[in-house]
Amino acid sequence: MNSRSVRRTCVSLVAAGAALAGVTACGSGSGSGSAAPAKEQHKGSSDFSPVAALQAVQKKTDGAGSSKVEVTMSMGATMGLEGAGDLAWGNGMTGTMRMKYTQGTMAQTMKQIGAESIDARYLRDAYFANMGPAFAQSVGGKHWIRYGYDDMAKLMGPSGAVMKDQMQNSTPQQGVKVLLASGDVKKVGTEDVRGVQATHYSGTVDLAKLVGSSSGLDAKTLDAFKAQMTQSGISTDTVDIWVDKDDLLVKKTERAATKNGELNTTAFYSDYGVKVDVQAPPAADTLDFTTLIKPKSPTQQQG
Repeated sequence: MNSRSVRRTCVSLVAAGAALAGVTACGSGSGSGSAAPAKEQHKGSSDFSPVAALQAVQKKTDGAGSSKVEVTMSMGATMGLEGAGDLAWGNGMTGTMRMKYTQGTMAQTMKQIGAESIDARYLRDAYFANMGPAFAQSVGGKHWIRYGYDDMAKLMGPSGAVMKDQMQNSTPQQGVKVLLASGDVKKVGTEDVRGVQATHYSGTVDLAKLVGSSSGLDAKTLDAFKAQMTQSGISTDTVDIWVDKDDLLVKKTERAATKNGELNTTAFYSDYGVKVDVQAPPAADTLDFTTLIKPKSPTQQQG
């Protein structure tokens, strides 16, 4: 593998890791405002308020602290992936995920380097990706790449700053926040999600119409949404969530047009409160992505 391919793969993995974080558990902080228990409001009384119900769901899901996650994602011709793991949130997102690239140019690239699937570890200050033995042979025998969030923000400009925010400030209730920001959230009905009876809510976020007054979201949160959508080239984002009787998110889907093609994601959440224990890989088996993306000098290329 030549140095240009290594650099391209490293940059792509930053985007993939951040995208997966955004799909599964992007958002920050506890819910603002208060509301009656959502499970009482799911009953569909005449004075039902989807916003009040979702504010309660936001608070309950955020407070759960961790869960098991399964996710599928596709983005135009760029990538398709499947992932599963355990994630915790609160003071930054931490956890482990195994990701398999299933389609698109990213899957082709990963196949070429012998790493169709990777193990990812999320810590509070960095994201680590195990690239497998074939990749390790091309970079001095080290299997893991470290992506420091501060380095991402410094070296990748506005997109790096957005990725850093996604990685460090995460909970599954992002989908709830997006629906609150849409200003037109609707209760669809009650449906079965993997054997669990869940209330289905839906809404479409229009970048030009993001609101704060009816959603209970503060200006900082709304500005963060706008920045993420603008960076991805998204003008509208349709979000659906399913909530169980305990006010916990059990499923989320998103559909949006991005500058890299149509984005479709589905995430399932279960086993809230699961213990998440993650450690950084051994330093001796880890390379920093900042060293890999630097162009080699003529002397290094000859070596």
